[in-house]
Amino acid sequence: MLDLGTDTIRIGMAQVQLHHVQRPPNRPTEYVAPTTIEGALSLLAGGGRPVAGGTDLMVELDRGARPEVATLVDLTRIPELGEITETDTEIRLGATVTHNQVISSARCRQHAAVLVQACAEIGSPQLRNRATVAGNIVTASPANDTIPALMVLDAVVEIAGSNGRRMVPISEFFTGFRSTVVDATELITSIIIPTNPHRRAVFVKAGLRKAQAISIVDLAVSYQPGAEVPFRCAIGSVAATVVTATGTDIDSLVAAARAVATPIDDVRAPAEYRLTVLDTMIRRAVEALEDNTIPLPQPPLLSPGGVAAAPNPSAEAETFQADSPIDEVQVMVNGYTVRGPAPTLTLLDWLREYAGTKGVKEGCAEGECGACTVELDGAAVMSCLVPAGRADGATVTTVEGLDHDLQAAFVRTGAVQCGFCTPGFLMSGVKLLEEVPNPTQSEIEAGLAGNLCRCTGYNAICAAVMEAAR
Repeated sequence: MLDLGTDTIRIGMAQVQLHHVQRPPNRPTEYVAPTTIEGALSLLAGGGRPVAGGTDLMVELDRGARPEVATLVDLTRIPELGEITETDTEIRLGATVTHNQVISSARCRQHAAVLVQACAEIGSPQLRNRATVAGNIVTASPANDTIPALMVLDAVVEIAGSNGRRMVPISEFFTGFRSTVVDATELITSIIIPTNPHRRAVFVKAGLRKAQAISIVDLAVSYQPGAEVPFRCAIGSVAATVVTATGTDIDSLVAAARAVATPIDDVRAPAEYRLTVLDTMIRRAVEALEDNTIPLPQPPLLSPGGVAAAPNPSAEAETFQADSPIDEVQVMVNGYTVRGPAPTLTLLDWLREYAGTKGVKEGCAEGECGACTVELDGAAVMSCLVPAGRADGATVTTVEGLDHDLQAAFVRTGAVQCGFCTPGFLMSGVKLLEEVPNPTQSEIEAGLAGNLCRCTGYNAICAAVMEAAR
């Protein structure tokens, strides 16, 4: 006898724990997209769960890990939250500002280069088009790359609640492993970075691969010449929270860092390796700061017009009603208007079920493989991590809507093998060629970093992109 439950199954008299991929997904019953912060706070007070990039929450929902979430509160249609604003003394990142927006911001590149470097290390181009800096800090993992950068920049987090807004220094924001001072009825509204022309900083990361890698160790080091203690360091993946250290020179900074590091053994690395690589990373970071050789990443790829844009709050279908639950989603898919219910489905599932676009594949359901890549309002995204309601009133292109030389080039070069990953590679490759008509090999590799081929046919795929460019 086999009885299905949420976390276990019973086979005969035995209870067997289900793996997370075997558990039924949690599908919230309501999707609301408020257009004001006040509207969002009202929904949170009623038990709603905020979502912006969705790159963590959508995975948790798909694994059935958030059964208490009944209402998704999408913040991406609140205009002020999607803006980067600046004054002579500070940079303000709205809560829905994405990593690619930071990378493409001239002000951030000039005064917060360490954050630009950290944002460029997160995920893949598709993820950086959706994932937000605020989301990266509120999930509070000690491996999250932007946290060390924001710490050495002395960032301040603005939090809104029913009693108004409060400012919390990033150094006081985290209360423990994956916990923060933000409660369930509050909302991060912005991250404020004071500019300091006398300080420079660099971000360094060690991972198991060049892209889509969780940090083995990540750190940011700042240097202010002439200060009594010129070096400050914030280190991730060596303790339950990101830890900090200071020093007057390389040796004292390394010693202070080792004193606060309490790493564990896990699948990514043993503790002793983390301590060893920590020394090397700090020394290289300090040398780069002293020599003032701090490289900046290239502008974002696979984004609207090559420059990451905030989600478009004005792209609203006739069916869209701000601050009210959305019952039906209306999307322009490959030039045709498609309507369908279930706004809390992932965009991937909605496209397959209601638009009939079976070329959008589910390979991992957690934004790792890129098989579900589509173009949403001009940006490549992982559709498995986007709530379908976010596409209401938007324009979506799937592989069925392509007509490009790259498709024929895939055939000529043998880039099509089992074919499962091919739609995602085509979507990423076409978007790359639109932005960079004559890409170098390194640009091709960067543009396709969010797509995995289980047949290991990357050489042929890269050759197809190069041939289509010619």
